[in-house]
Amino acid sequence: MNILEIKNFSKTYKGNKKAVDNLCITVEAGDIYGFIGHNGAGKSTTIKSVVGVLEFTEGEIYIDGHSVKKEPMECKSITAYIPDNPDIYEFLTGIQYLNFVADIFGIEQSVRQERIKTYGDLFGITENLGDLISSYSHGMKQKVAIISALVHEPKLLVLDEPFVGLDPKAALDLKNIMKELCRQGSAIFFSTHVLEVAQKLCNKIAIIKDGKLVTSGNMEEVVKNQSLEDIFMEVTTDDK
Repeated sequence: MNILEIKNFSKTYKGNKKAVDNLCITVEAGDIYGFIGHNGAGKSTTIKSVVGVLEFTEGEIYIDGHSVKKEPMECKSITAYIPDNPDIYEFLTGIQYLNFVADIFGIEQSVRQERIKTYGDLFGITENLGDLISSYSHGMKQKVAIISALVHEPKLLVLDEPFVGLDPKAALDLKNIMKELCRQGSAIFFSTHVLEVAQKLCNKIAIIKDGKLVTSGNMEEVVKNQSLEDIFMEVTTDDK
């Protein structure tokens, strides 16, 4: 079952700069799909278009069969997005923000309370949820953003550099959550520069260079007997 389909997607900015060029990617239920590329390769543009932050005219993106362009609310109702730098409302407390997100998704009180406590305890921030977000460190904000993304059990979880700013335990906890979500039938699409993590965590991978897909597929088939780092350097260096 396809959860995310990116079909012939292109994005051109002012000045005719093509950030993404005819990208095609399919993410199925149960996939942890890594999206790899240098800075400026087109990863964030793609991710922001998938989650509805950026508009686009060329190509199509479907989430669980719904068009991001034509059915944005249906897509957003089953998607969660964690950006690389969580910009959450600092005038709210942690618990106020999480309840605000739960309200948006219509999560009933007993369910949200259980999930917030479970993830709050796991990340060790339950006792801080009554504090203003403005008092949080970057890592604590990242943890609140992660909990807010999980509170409605999304079918598609989209993450942009999710491990930046997390301590080692929190990063391990997030990896385990990602695996469990996929065991339950969700899908994950995420970018990272940490290639060792991607190789261990992902079952599928796509490498993008200058807006174009240069290789994709099952991790074992792409990497074979090399490391992901070796493959990445091989397909993205300019003399290849």
